[in-house]
Amino acid sequence: MIKYALGVDYGTESGRAVLISLADGTEAATAVCQYRHGVMDQSLPDGTPLDSEWALQHPADYLEVLEQTIPNVLAESGIKPEQVVGLGIAFTACTMLPTDAQGTALCFKPELANRPHAWVKLWKHHAAQDEANRLNACALERGETWLARYGGKISAEWLIPKIWQILNEDPEIYAAAGRFIEATDWVIWQLTGVETRNSCTAGYKGIYWDKQSGYPTPDFFRSLDPRLERVVEEKLSRNILPLGSRAGGLTPQMAARLGLLPGTAVAVGNVDAHAALPACGVTAPGKLVMAMGTSICHTLLSSELHVVPGMCGVVEDGILPGYYGYEAGQSAVGDIFAWFVEHAVPARTHAEAAAAGKEIHAYLEEKASALRPGESGLLALDWWNGNRSVLVDTDLTGLMLGYTLLTEPHEVYRALIEATAFGTRTIIDNFTDHGVAVDELYACGGLPEKNRLLMQIYADVTGRTIHLSASKQTPALGAAMFGAVAAGAGAGGYDTIEAAARSMAHLADEVFRPIPDHVARYEQLYQQYRILHDYFGRGANDVMKVLKELKADAR
Repeated sequence: MIKYALGVDYGTESGRAVLISLADGTEAATAVCQYRHGVMDQSLPDGTPLDSEWALQHPADYLEVLEQTIPNVLAESGIKPEQVVGLGIAFTACTMLPTDAQGTALCFKPELANRPHAWVKLWKHHAAQDEANRLNACALERGETWLARYGGKISAEWLIPKIWQILNEDPEIYAAAGRFIEATDWVIWQLTGVETRNSCTAGYKGIYWDKQSGYPTPDFFRSLDPRLERVVEEKLSRNILPLGSRAGGLTPQMAARLGLLPGTAVAVGNVDAHAALPACGVTAPGKLVMAMGTSICHTLLSSELHVVPGMCGVVEDGILPGYYGYEAGQSAVGDIFAWFVEHAVPARTHAEAAAAGKEIHAYLEEKASALRPGESGLLALDWWNGNRSVLVDTDLTGLMLGYTLLTEPHEVYRALIEATAFGTRTIIDNFTDHGVAVDELYACGGLPEKNRLLMQIYADVTGRTIHLSASKQTPALGAAMFGAVAAGAGAGGYDTIEAAARSMAHLADEVFRPIPDHVARYEQLYQQYRILHDYFGRGANDVMKVLKELKADAR
């Protein structure tokens, strides 16, 4: 009897499940569920307004993903519950929420439902920048050695700044929280009835190094704020398990809701981009994986520990056992293209696309493909949602140079794609300049399968070959692999993630290789991008931050 594993990937707008054959990685079925409440950045469900830079979600949407997609893939495939040996999930991070000591989300409690800090803070919640600034200044002043492992700065997107923001702005919610927990770990808690934390999110997002070093000391947290001195002991957990570990078995209640057998192995949670590495067949150094969607997460492996300024973090065994796993990222990529189409493309261009029978993105891509590098006369900075790497500053904003009265929408569209490629090139150069090899690129996610122009531009700008994942649901495939490892070979799964990758990972036939003439032309543009990058991003001109302050003061 063929055995299968389930992988569930939670993105920014939706969640999807895949049912994967453990014999060869074949996808037996896939189902997608859009979040009913989406991203809440204007108000809570009851109309309570939110401040700027907020991005919240509803945890009930996460449970609905499980209840809709898993029964659907089982029904579509005809696979019996006894054939499913394991379940894994992957999630955007840092996406965190406060719960009581039993794991009930505080926003589920009627008396707290109108309190913004009781809800899930999505990864792109940037309202904790003040806390991040103060945390970084304090750590630098104290000479905290762990700060170098995070590129010298902790992002406002990460766990501790978000917790501190809750304490500063709603201490009653802080007091009511028995736990602050990553959403991926919370979902695992709901599935198994057991609270566990995974080493990936703890390491990259929670300032946790390993069992020996652990979190920063209580003395450090006290130096931030005396009220935070015991935050680890009182609000977090030291029960942190490596990836591929069995968090527990599916509870009878959840099994009944999902159509699976009680006791089915559930792996500890994971980060979506990190789970993509084994799903792309990447189990060795020198191969950078780009999980490309609303944002990009860049991950790669190394046998050695290097200090890389501006990276999101480096964690031993944080992605695969036996390697240091490095992470960097861009806070907005697909989101920038979506913003442009929704708010800046004129009605005549939408009409032209409709007349041509093309979706608007496809229409702009087709027209932009006819341009040579530099032909638009435009150059942009890709900071529409701040800069995650290498500047680690959410207060930076977007920039476009070169507009004329003749500038066309498809020229702007191409310039925005190029800007995001330049941002990735900056990250790659930062890794290689500090001793971490990047020889080839691998891509997965929604963007590579939709936009060939984008992939060719990335190959030309970086000067590197790009391989594509054959799976349209790569993080979910990776999550299923870890679910198979949690089950173990004795149950029909795998004992190691490398063994799972050898059998289950596949690459697409199409490969994007740099075009020499384009590489040369983009090198000129990239050098101009770097001038703008450093001028506006490293303190020579803080006009972006001044404008944000004036905007905030005017409200």
